[in-house]
Amino acid sequence: MSELEEKLGYRFRDRGLLELALTHSSRSNELGKGHLGSNERLEFLGDSILGFVVAEALFRAFPDKPEGEMTRLRAELVCEGSLVRASAELGLGEELRLSRGEALGGGHHRPSMIADAFEAVLAAIYIDGGEEEARAFLGRTILPRLHEVKAAKSDYKTLLQEAVQRRGLPAPTYRLVGESGPDHHKTFTAQVLYGGKVAGEGSGGSKKEAEQAAAQAAYAHLPESRS
Repeated sequence: MSELEEKLGYRFRDRGLLELALTHSSRSNELGKGHLGSNERLEFLGDSILGFVVAEALFRAFPDKPEGEMTRLRAELVCEGSLVRASAELGLGEELRLSRGEALGGGHHRPSMIADAFEAVLAAIYIDGGEEEARAFLGRTILPRLHEVKAAKSDYKTLLQEAVQRRGLPAPTYRLVGESGPDHHKTFTAQVLYGGKVAGEGSGGSKKEAEQAAAQAAYAHLPESRS
């Protein structure tokens, strides 16, 4: 554990918390301890801490960004892929405590388990060392990517498609509802719909740009989702 603590940049007063954060429910059930012996409750707390700290960091770092853009940036920073990437640098996957079956089935490399363990470890640090230690941990692992994700151009149509699928909503469709201006400088207006209802509207210099703007508007007003 001391080697992992060195990678985490934090030494636990109660190492039992770290052990719990790394224990998957399959291992807990195998030992007959049930859900209280797994990292599920810590993961629940860590998810909330992560979302809050990242939201605050975005709010302070980008005072000119609208809500929709900050929502997108937060989603990219707290998504499963982002957590797995941070965990890989810590070697967190190899430290997971799994049942024999899960271990043989590749659980040490399963993204969902690794992402959950990251959040659980964050919560364990918070409980053991307090808010500032938890913030410092995220400052070493997740927050350095703030400006990296800001620079990445987003495909809002893809983001929206993935988001509505996760929520069990119908696939979004697009329609052109307006066209104005001279031929050499037209402005197009598009709407995005799912379930027969308009979810967003946007304009741009081409049909594709208008659809992206409409998707961005719809994406900004979806209920919050982490992954």
